[in-house]
Amino acid sequence: MAGVAHGLPADDAAASRPAGRALRAPLSTPLTTGVAVVGATAVLAVRTPYEAGSYGSCPLHSLTGWWCPLCGGLRATHDLAHGDVAAAWGMNPLWVVAVPFVVLTWALWLVRRRQGRALGAPPAWLRWSAVGVVLAFGVLRNVPALAPWLAP
Repeated sequence: MAGVAHGLPADDAAASRPAGRALRAPLSTPLTTGVAVVGATAVLAVRTPYEAGSYGSCPLHSLTGWWCPLCGGLRATHDLAHGDVAAAWGMNPLWVVAVPFVVLTWALWLVRRRQGRALGAPPAWLRWSAVGVVLAFGVLRNVPALAPWLAP
């Protein structure tokens, strides 16, 4: 507040920008996220998750024998990194369907950050629909009759 007492604005950056114009949001968060995901995918491409215990195991499957909605996700990512969509589908079809949406959401986040806008939360109906799809998939992949198509 010392700057205000001397007749100077407290925030020179705020004083110099036109009224109603937001500061540009930094690109570091979406770029760092993208680099981390590419790096993790590269590790999965090089070090196979098909070897028992190579990345640990799913706690839910270890305790109950049930496949969670994420089971097979590492193997599916490994297969996608090698261009084998059919094998990835066999490990976790929900993840194979979700990957393009995740990439598009990241790209939208990056573009909006570049424009100085926030990504914003998806509508409530979309969030609840996603939760419903994940839960339904988690239940259906444990139905014995569907296990040949949905279990990893």
